[in-house]
Amino acid sequence: MQLQTDCIPCILNMTIKSLRRLKLSEPTIKRLLEDICTIPGLRGDAWHRTSPDIIECIMGKIYHALGDTDPFFNIKNQINAQVIQMEPFARKLISLADDPVLMAAKLAILGNAIDFMMPGGTRAIKASIQEKLSHPLSEKSYRIFKEQLSKTQNIVYFTDNCGEIIFDKLFIKILKQNHNATITVVVRKIPTLNDATKKEAADIGLDEVADVMDNGIDGPLPGTIIKRCSKKVQALVNKADLIIAKGGGNFDSLHEQIAELKTNITFMLLSKCHPINSYFGTTLHQPVLANFFTK
Repeated sequence: MQLQTDCIPCILNMTIKSLRRLKLSEPTIKRLLEDICTIPGLRGDAWHRTSPDIIECIMGKIYHALGDTDPFFNIKNQINAQVIQMEPFARKLISLADDPVLMAAKLAILGNAIDFMMPGGTRAIKASIQEKLSHPLSEKSYRIFKEQLSKTQNIVYFTDNCGEIIFDKLFIKILKQNHNATITVVVRKIPTLNDATKKEAADIGLDEVADVMDNGIDGPLPGTIIKRCSKKVQALVNKADLIIAKGGGNFDSLHEQIAELKTNITFMLLSKCHPINSYFGTTLHQPVLANFFTK
């Protein structure tokens, strides 16, 4: 999805919250914002770009100013450590569910709440998940997704945030138990915000349930541009029967590539903003499972 008018204040708000998470002084934040606000996409000069494109530019400026290519390293570790304590709770929900795949899918989507924009942070994640478990996924979308799974042999699974990847792990495990498919998980190569890299994926045991590789993108892009991925990832995508893409950043970037990819894609995310709500016809913070099938 290309930039919408709502995206500019949203990106700036995310930037300020992220900088404050790093406990930077107000003068330092002001100096960084002076530089960041020179980015054309934040001045309404690049509506053809996507939010992940603009955030990549912002992260580059922050990394350069701080002399640190992974300033959110400790925060990511804290998020994983907090959310992994919820794993027994999530496992129990899945084991007791009439449809374990549906429950695991909903948990994976609701885990998308774990980012810098959600009020209350991870302290409120369990309460948020319990509250939203009653919110239904589209029955039609889930039925189509299940039908696709029944004939899928190769899945490429693009992850998003730390913390969220713990629910991804449980979802992938259930998928493999119920469907005869090879699943390859793709994480960020270059750290960006609280998105997962191979390090964080290994910390929570994601590599124990599926092959994990980085996307090969040489930049802090909080999304996925296939032509910038490694040749290995591109080959996997070309071979895949299905791409599962988590989160708004992957939706914004991959949505622009659907026609050229010609690969079946299922997006799994929370609707966190007006443009997403408008596109999917949802209300704020509702779970979304959306299929774009070409095969």
